[in-house]
Formats: sequence, C-alpha cells, structure tokens
Amino acid sequence: MSRLPWKTGVLAVFAVLSLTACTGNGTQGAPPEATERVPVIAPGKPGEPAKTLSSMPPLAERPPGDADFRYVSMMIPHHRQALEMTALAPDRAQHQDVRGLAARIDGAQAPEIQAMSAYLQRHKKPVPEAHAGGGHGSGDAAMPGMASFADMVHLKNSRGADFDKLFVRLMIAHHEGAVKMANDVLASGHDIFVEEMAQDVIATQTAEIKRMKEMRF
Repeated sequence: MSRLPWKTGVLAVFAVLSLTACTGNGTQGAPPEATERVPVIAPGKPGEPAKTLSSMPPLAERPPGDADFRYVSMMIPHHRQALEMTALAPDRAQHQDVRGLAARIDGAQAPEIQAMSAYLQRHKKPVPEAHAGGGHGSGDAAMPGMASFADMVHLKNSRGADFDKLFVRLMIAHHEGAVKMANDVLASGHDIFVEEMAQDVIATQTAEIKRMKEMRF
C-alpha cells in the first residue's frame, strides 16, 4: 500500500508551520482567532474520506523539546549516509530489485532532509554540516545503524552480486537504526511534526526491511 497520502499529510503540516514562521512569532498581523487553533486534516485509508481531527494546540503550547531537536539533528546525517549508499547502486548493482529499492529510498529521504533542515532553521537551530564520506565521526555512535568508514569503502569497491548483498545487509542495519531512533523520539519528544515524521519512518522503513530480507540473490 502506498505511503504517499501519509507523507503528503506530514509535509502539509510542516508547510503550514513554515508559513506561520514567516510572520516572526506567528501572531503578528493575524486576528486572534487565527492563532488559537490549527486544524489537522488526516488522510483517510484507501477508499475513505479525509478526517478533520481535534484541533492541534498552537505552537506556543507545544514547544519542541531537546529530544525533538536531537532526533532531527541526528536523522539528517543518518539520511545523508543512506543517500550516499543509494547513489552507488545505479553503476554497481546487478539486480533490478536493488536498483529500484535504492531509487525509492533516495526519492523518499532527499525531501525529508530538506524538510528537517528547514525545521531546524525555523527554530533557529544549527543544521548539521554535510561531510564527505557520509560523516563517520565520533558522534556516529549515537546514531544506530550507521555504516562504518570501512563498510562504506568496501561498498564503493564492490560490484555486481557482491555489491547487492553488501548493500542490502548495510541498508537493513541502517533502517533498523532509524526505526530505533524514531521509536525513541516517540517516547520522549512532543512536537507534532517530529512525531508524524517518526511514525512515517517506522512504517516506511519497517516495510522496506521486510522487503530486503525477502530478497534472494
């Protein structure tokens, strides 16, 4: 089942929050009633209409916490390494299933990096810098599933079936790390954008883990 409606809902919520930020604190120049509640539209299941959920409290009542910012700050370099891995697939992968998986991961995670970077900027938080080689620094221990520098060198030097097997093994571990991080922030964070993004990571990447474990080479 496609995840597009849910993804669209997540990015739509973020778009509303970003537009609010354009006025500074979100209240200048707007009537009081416009800042009291923000309606949340939840896409329905296939064949079902969208639903209007109970109003989301204004941002002033739901400030992001350290857990929210820490999650986004770690997930950006985590996603960047995934994209570094997927960029190798077109020229190295032997199986079409691996190339297709890499393309789907790239198509999903590249926009998420942009959304997460904009989220940090909106809250005046630093955006992690991109490092050549995927950023295999000392801070990677806090990001479960990150491939080591040696793993990435091995992947870059692999071709054909060897690449396919290594790519899938590393990406399963990478996805499992992302799912763990998402579950952790759901238990400790409380920002609506981060919560919905984490739920999407869990659903999407759990499905991809299952698909990768079923691949036969």
